Amino acid sequence: MADNSNPGTLNDNSERLFSFGVIADIQYADLEDGYNFQGSRRRYYRHSLLHLQGAIEDWNKESSTPCCVLQLGDIIDGYNAQHKTSEKSLELVMNTFKMLKVPVHHTWGNHEFYNFSRDYLTRSKLNTRFLEDRIVHHPETIPSENYYAYHFVPFPKFRFILLDAYDLSVLGVDQSSPKYQQCMKILREHNPNTELNSPQGLSEPQFVQFNGGFSQEQLNWLNEVLTFSDTNQEKVVIVSHLPIYPEASDSVCLAWNYRDALAVIWSHKCVVCFFAGHTHDGGYSEDPFGVHHVNLEGVIETAPDSQAFGTVHVYPDKMMLKGRGRVPDRIMNYKKEKALDF
Repeated sequence: MADNSNPGTLNDNSERLFSFGVIADIQYADLEDGYNFQGSRRRYYRHSLLHLQGAIEDWNKESSTPCCVLQLGDIIDGYNAQHKTSEKSLELVMNTFKMLKVPVHHTWGNHEFYNFSRDYLTRSKLNTRFLEDRIVHHPETIPSENYYAYHFVPFPKFRFILLDAYDLSVLGVDQSSPKYQQCMKILREHNPNTELNSPQGLSEPQFVQFNGGFSQEQLNWLNEVLTFSDTNQEKVVIVSHLPIYPEASDSVCLAWNYRDALAVIWSHKCVVCFFAGHTHDGGYSEDPFGVHHVNLEGVIETAPDSQAFGTVHVYPDKMMLKGRGRVPDRIMNYKKEKALDF
């Protein structure tokens, strides 16, 4: 007799609604292989572009084409700034993305800010806010220009929200600005180390310079969008460079005020998934409120004979991540009251 209790296999086509691609931490640079900050992990700077090309070829060939790709930040490496190759490297990666047949949504991470100022990024091709959807008659769901965040609807009843995890940050901000002073104050209050990138001895190791946080203004906006999604029985996927759930991430990689972000999300029923990069090692956990936290393995630390990207297939009752190479497959069921009726 057939076993109907099986939650489904990854090639289950029965009622797939749509798909989307995910990739994180490409960190391309025209450099020989190197190592991470601690000298313990190999980084394949040049090869990351070949990994991206492979991912794009795969997405373009898929039987049900993804509706879009989420690029989770750190698209080129900070070394480009030292070598004065930031613009050239970015252009190379963006030209590679042109081969993709569907739109890509770009998130900003710390390496974006090592290479460019926030003003530059706002004017660059890494600003994909033109892909946003507006909710008519709900002005409170329109993001402010003070941070880089927006939301869009890839499929009816599904809303994706892209967050700015460096809204509070000392990176990419003019050092004479009040914002820089405010963020440096926050950082120094929690991190007395001379080297602000070092978490040594910190009770809250996320307070390092290569991380950032969410302003109250952005959290208030997020709350408004989630309120709308609750009312309209939408499912929400959130995207950020920095992870916010400790069980899914190395504590040094979390957003400064990850608890504030969780508090907003947990006060709503609609959020089903939170995608982040930054950790390179990847990570996963389902929180007590049924939100699946997926931290994607970084392309930059992926050996030439492997891969690191995925396609997420969305169903009325679950999402299925079909990973490639270092990215594992995952079945992410919605909490029972979250299953959609189609």
